[in-house]
Amino acid sequence: MLNTKTGKFIVFLIAAAALLLLPIILQSTGSNSWVRILDIALLYVLLALGLNIVVGYAGLLDLGYIAFFAVGAYVFALLGSPHLANTFPAIQAMFPDGLHYSIWWVMLLAAIIAGVVGMILGAPTLKLRGDYLAIITLGFGEIIRIFLLNMDRPVNITNGPKGISQIDTISVFGLDLGKRLTIGDFTFQPVTLYYYLFLFFVVLSVIISYRLQDSRIGRAWMAIREDEIAAKAMGLNTRNLKLLAFGMGASFGGVSGVLFASFQRFVSPESFSLMESVMVVAMVVLGGIGHIPGVILGALLLAGLPELLRHVAHPLTAMTDGRLAPEILRQLLIALAMVVVMLIRPKGLWPAPEHGKSLSK
Repeated sequence: MLNTKTGKFIVFLIAAAALLLLPIILQSTGSNSWVRILDIALLYVLLALGLNIVVGYAGLLDLGYIAFFAVGAYVFALLGSPHLANTFPAIQAMFPDGLHYSIWWVMLLAAIIAGVVGMILGAPTLKLRGDYLAIITLGFGEIIRIFLLNMDRPVNITNGPKGISQIDTISVFGLDLGKRLTIGDFTFQPVTLYYYLFLFFVVLSVIISYRLQDSRIGRAWMAIREDEIAAKAMGLNTRNLKLLAFGMGASFGGVSGVLFASFQRFVSPESFSLMESVMVVAMVVLGGIGHIPGVILGALLLAGLPELLRHVAHPLTAMTDGRLAPEILRQLLIALAMVVVMLIRPKGLWPAPEHGKSLSK
């Protein structure tokens, strides 16, 4: 029944209703913390979908993907906060209330800038693959973070380790998502309003990813992933296609960074560490490289698993008389869970059907 059109439509309606009602149900319990965890999980889904273009489609291992996330976040932090106006008298004279550009224009600008930065990263790595490419991209991600950390002197642009605060919230058709919205007897909290915005971008990203996967460009990326020499022999311009993959994936990261900056209303270099890049790569690998539902599953699991394990870590800490801190135990449990899963399901929790068949042969 589920394989019929009617069955699929019913499943789609149930899933849509569950996604729309979930934050309302969680908010009704009296705690917004779980809704906030859902918001962060959706941001990770956006990042994982962007990285899946680079890793899953084109087969280019990128360990510095979080750098594009940082680029998008800082673009909005600079153009959507009073920081530049407070730092530079000339900007203060032109914009007495500070720079507060529309987030939609900034989002477009951030996507373009992140895409260009992604192509700049990809240009010197065109002849590299595997471990060598991973090392280069890892170094690039750390360069961006250190750059942001030290750009507070001699001219204060990023405010260094202190970060940038007082970032604008998002307004949609005049509705400020940073303020509560009361409809009848129910009050939507800001975290719930942001959830629906993030969900919209996730759905949009999934549609774009599927369209890319089924397009000529997507097929060309997969040909490069399977055998670059054969793809080049068939007449594909592998150089341009690789640059396009880096740029397209980076633009997803830039848009995610803008949403993150507006949601947190504060950004600092600490939010874009190497561990964040490793986490996003782990989401793609754990879920199933190149398979969009698997990537989403991996992102949701690794984003929510640390919070679920919080309830396990504290009793274990008490059992060890406090010798192991809860944070260390949580990281240990996550690592053990990933090792077990990868031993049992080496292709990922939800691998692509075609990919699984080719490996089984």
